[in-house]
Amino acid sequence: MEERLQKLLARAGWGSRRQCEEIIEMGRVKVNGRIAKLGDKADPATDQIEVDGQRVRIKQPDYVYIALNKPKGVISSLEDELKEGRRTVRDLIPLPGHLYPVGRLDKQSEGLMLMTNDGDLAHKLTHPRYGHEKTYNVLVEGEITEETIQKWQKGLWLEGKRTRPAKVYVIDRQRGATRLRVVMREGRKRQIRKVAAMLGHPVRQLVREKIGPIELGKLKPGEWRYLSEREIAALRQEVAKSVKQAAKRRPPTRKATLKTRKKR
Repeated sequence: MEERLQKLLARAGWGSRRQCEEIIEMGRVKVNGRIAKLGDKADPATDQIEVDGQRVRIKQPDYVYIALNKPKGVISSLEDELKEGRRTVRDLIPLPGHLYPVGRLDKQSEGLMLMTNDGDLAHKLTHPRYGHEKTYNVLVEGEITEETIQKWQKGLWLEGKRTRPAKVYVIDRQRGATRLRVVMREGRKRQIRKVAAMLGHPVRQLVREKIGPIELGKLKPGEWRYLSEREIAALRQEVAKSVKQAAKRRPPTRKATLKTRKKR
């Protein structure tokens, strides 16, 4: 994950953050061969950081990244807020410390969830602004028509707001049911179930297969595994890309707008 250079240098032992800011201002720091300036960020996992030509080795925090196959009937919270003895996703992972759930699923839904103690990454994977792609295997009642699928793909009005366009494909048509693959970049509460019901095809089964570049794979319900180094790197790259895209979409501030008007 990208962090401000002075924070990274301080972690590597080059002094306090203020001292590291002075080192940057003196032009002694390079990132990927380019002289850095105050305010620059870097990802120690992918960027080469140097001070006075010397490669900086930055100790990474002890983050944990886990893929979990949430079974039906288990809630996505860290604890049972209703105190009804319900089983939670945290109960399925016998590890110490705090873990944030990424990609919540309702109680009746199944499939991939990520669990991590990397709060910054968890935030950037769950915040609607970043719109990470998620893939679902969905069994709905009835034999859904192409016309209905097109309506779903274009978006519908749901609770006063139009849903974003989605990709919907037919995997298999059965007697009285249709299995779909739904790919979307938003995740309002029970959105797939609500949209399917609006279209006259209530959901019988919903399994999430993918979050960004991470796939459920062969995990059985209730099983979990650590992400590989390659998967973690891919996840970080995905997050970095989404942050940049979100920044481009953000409307200009009032100050920036006034500057533009003055130039005109």
